[in-house]
Amino acid sequence: MSGVLFAGLAPTACSPLYVIRAGWAQVGILRSREPLTEVMTAPSTDPETRAQLRLAWDARQFAVEDLGFQNVGDSYTSFAELQSDTLAMVLSAAYRDRLELRTWWFPIVGRLPYRAYFSLEGGQAAEADLVEEGFDTYLRPTAAFSTLGWFADPLYSTILARDHVEVVTTVLHELAHNHLYVPGQGRFNESFATFVGNTAAILFFCPEAEGGPVTVRCERARNRWADAQDISRFVDGLESDMLALYAEHRASGQGVTAELLAERDAMFDAARADFVGRVQPGLRASSYGFFATEPLNNATLLARSLYYHRLPEFEALRESWDGSYAELLTWLRSTAPELQDPFGVLD
Repeated sequence: MSGVLFAGLAPTACSPLYVIRAGWAQVGILRSREPLTEVMTAPSTDPETRAQLRLAWDARQFAVEDLGFQNVGDSYTSFAELQSDTLAMVLSAAYRDRLELRTWWFPIVGRLPYRAYFSLEGGQAAEADLVEEGFDTYLRPTAAFSTLGWFADPLYSTILARDHVEVVTTVLHELAHNHLYVPGQGRFNESFATFVGNTAAILFFCPEAEGGPVTVRCERARNRWADAQDISRFVDGLESDMLALYAEHRASGQGVTAELLAERDAMFDAARADFVGRVQPGLRASSYGFFATEPLNNATLLARSLYYHRLPEFEALRESWDGSYAELLTWLRSTAPELQDPFGVLD
C-alpha cells in the first residue's frame, strides 16, 4: 500500500461549526458527481483515465457480485473531479506519555480517533491548538474516505493518480467500511478494511480458479499485501516496546518528564534506524518511505497502527477459514459487532 492512508471518515461531528464547514464541503463534492459510466464512455476521457475508471467499476461489481459485500448501495457508481490532489486532511492526536489517541465523538459512528478537514488551513489551525494543549499530533492528506453507506460515495479524481492495483485496493478498502463497521472501534475498522482491500485485490487480479496466468498486477497485489504484513509486524512490535516504557514510567508515579521524553525519542530514533536498515530493504513492492522521513511520535505511531494492527493474524484467519472468502466476510460482519473487542475474531 502506498504512503497515503485511506480513512473511513464521518462528515459530521459534535462541534456545530465543524458540522457546518464539513457538511458544506461534502455537499459541494456530492453535487459535482457525474455517472461513472458516462465519464468512462465520454469521447473526451483519455484512455488511461478510462482504464482506471473501468477498473474501479469492475472492482465494485466484483465486491458486490462475487464477494457479497453488503450495504454498498450506489457507492462508486459516480465520479467526482476535485480541484486538488488531496481530498481532505486527516488529523490525529495522542497523549505524550502514553499510547492513547485523543478521540472525537461523531453522531451515528461513535468516537473516532481522527478528524477530517477539507482545507489545509483548517487542519493546521486545529493541529496548532492540540500542540498548545500538549498533544503529539499528526496531520496528513487522504485521497478517499467512506461515508459508510449514508451517501453514495463517488470515485474521487484523487484516487486516479495511483496505479491500477492501488485503485482497486482503494475501492475495495472503502467498500469494506460499508460492509462492516463497528461504532467506536476505529483500529479494528481500519485494519479490517486494510485486510479486505489487499486480499480482495489479490482475488480480483489473480483469478486462479480460472487458470489464468500470474500477471504483473497479480504479483504486485500479492507483494503489497506481504509488505503490509511486514509493516504490521514492525508497527505492532514498536507499539509493544513503547507500551512497556510507558507502563514502567507510570509505575514510578511521575508525570511527563524530560527524562521520559528523551527516552521515548531515543526509542523512536532506534526504530527508524531499524526500519531503514532491516525492514525497508526487505519490502517487495512498496517503500513506506514515511517511516524514514516523517517524525515518529505517539500520534504518528498510533495513526499507522490504526491501519496495520494484527494484519498477519487476519491473514492466518483467512488461510485457516474452511469456506469461501465471501463466507468469511459474512461471518466477520455478523460476529465482530457482537464482541466487546472485535479483534476477538482473530483469537
